Amino acid sequence: MENAKILIADDDQDIRESLQALLEYQQYTVVTAANREEGMKKIKTEKPDLIILDVMMTTWQDGFEMARELKDDPEFKKTPILMLTGIKDQTGIDFKSTAGDPTWCPVDGFLEKPVERAVLLAEVQRLLSEKT
Repeated sequence: MENAKILIADDDQDIRESLQALLEYQQYTVVTAANREEGMKKIKTEKPDLIILDVMMTTWQDGFEMARELKDDPEFKKTPILMLTGIKDQTGIDFKSTAGDPTWCPVDGFLEKPVERAVLLAEVQRLLSEKT
């Protein structure tokens, strides 16, 4: 999807800036948020075509809660969500196996940090193409 708008919600400024640079180089419009509250506000005003979420922001489950809230909202239910997280390194738990579970982790894609540039871009493209 050409000129798609992507929102990145991650508490790590370096991650936000590097993802923003990578995605803007690919001609995407990028909006960023540093936490769940800011992310939810920007999602409602910016109406992104894709949302990239970290799991652990202000609390360890912010990304999971955001994903559930968005999938329960009729306006954003069909907006694809890519969870990009290093939670496995932090907790030792492989949450990737729960990706797509409508109760626990209702996301459309799940990648572990660090992620290769080509892998991330391929997943972004896949999710955006499925939306159309």
